[in-house]
Amino acid sequence: MKLTEILKLVGLNLSQNKSKVILTSTGILVGSATIMLVIAIGTGGKLEVAEQFKNLNAGAIDISYEYQETGRSFGGGRGGGMEQGGAMDGGSMGGNAIGGGMSRGNMPGGGGMPDMGGGGMPDGQDMTGGFGAAQNTEKIILSTEEADALLEGVEGLSDATISYTTKSDVEGGDLEEAVSYTIAGVKENYAQMSNLTLAIGDFITEENDTYKEKTCVLGYSVAKEIFGSALDAYDESVYIDNRPYVVNGVFAEVGTVASGISPDEAIFIPYETGIKYLTGKNNVSPTITLIAENVNEVETAKEQAQTVLAQIYPNASFTVTDAGSKMEAASRSNETLTMLLAAMAVIVFIVGGIGIMNVLFVSVRERTNEIGILKAIGCSQKDILLEFLLEAACISLIGAILGVLLSLAVTPVIEQLSVRVELSVWGGMLSLVFGCVTGTVFGFYPAWKASKLVPVAALNHE
Repeated sequence: MKLTEILKLVGLNLSQNKSKVILTSTGILVGSATIMLVIAIGTGGKLEVAEQFKNLNAGAIDISYEYQETGRSFGGGRGGGMEQGGAMDGGSMGGNAIGGGMSRGNMPGGGGMPDMGGGGMPDGQDMTGGFGAAQNTEKIILSTEEADALLEGVEGLSDATISYTTKSDVEGGDLEEAVSYTIAGVKENYAQMSNLTLAIGDFITEENDTYKEKTCVLGYSVAKEIFGSALDAYDESVYIDNRPYVVNGVFAEVGTVASGISPDEAIFIPYETGIKYLTGKNNVSPTITLIAENVNEVETAKEQAQTVLAQIYPNASFTVTDAGSKMEAASRSNETLTMLLAAMAVIVFIVGGIGIMNVLFVSVRERTNEIGILKAIGCSQKDILLEFLLEAACISLIGAILGVLLSLAVTPVIEQLSVRVELSVWGGMLSLVFGCVTGTVFGFYPAWKASKLVPVAALNHE
């Protein structure tokens, strides 16, 4: 029997059973759509992770210190009591806690304050009473000296910088009233270390920082919000805490970031300028950023950095994190989601394949007489096997095509759920291949059973 004749016979059988073909292909349809969406969502997730971390260097190591008072805190304010001579979260007032007695400390903008409260306790001693004991430990404020010590003491570093963030009211441009923005105090090497590029203008220079000049670089979104565009923002002035700052440049758009400063939403000023005019020396919690030359040596660099810091501050505990671990964790999460979706697709394909196999078994029983006639007129076992395999393949191909179309239809809905979907021709082709292979594999056994029927028995089958 010629292949063309077999194909005509297959087409005739499928056209006479349209509803059965569509229902049988439903499992393959869902599986095919799932496979295509798995690839699209997985690809979108990888691109999303890459974009979120594109402003981070894989060899970056961040070091910060978070003041924590042991024992019960007895001062007011967010996150616990006030620290001696230190800062509260968000750049609040420094000074000693008041309650039952007051230790000597510095008030912001003023001189030292004598002991108060009927024989207050001297510095460094525990305070007791109705509020419970608390250890009055001095807050550690990282500085450029520690950054330089780390750059010198840790092997394999290419650069180091220090930065901090605060909030301040900003006026100017098209703003009708003051708006609070994130203000980042940074050094001249911050942009290069963070892989940031300028859309227009220049970044902060060492001279700007040394002479505490009131100059700034705007994030892309900030420039649009205040001036309408990056070009209109360049060389204009914004008022930060009622002081004018000249806009030296505007960063190119970065997009979303997973953690840390969002460059699009921040205003960058010289480190020392911010200390002088915005925060004061005692009201900042800086972060030191180190760059390892070799990303494979990041863990070693972290250990050495902790050793250097332990020598400078023997009793302090620092938070040391690296960008590579953050990227790896985000990638693992994305891979886990992709694997779960892929497992679901495989299960759906198996269910769809079993459905095709069951329908073909029923079809073999229904068409036993037809098979007997075909064999009686000279069709070989190979012809019968090929006919049923082609039927299974065609049913699954129809399901796979409908599945690809379904995935295209539901993509806008998925994107509305803030899930990035990157459809591809490769994903569609793979869906079609999986669908055809599934139908052929599961249709083989019924086809083989049909080809093995004895002609006489098949003709006499009721």
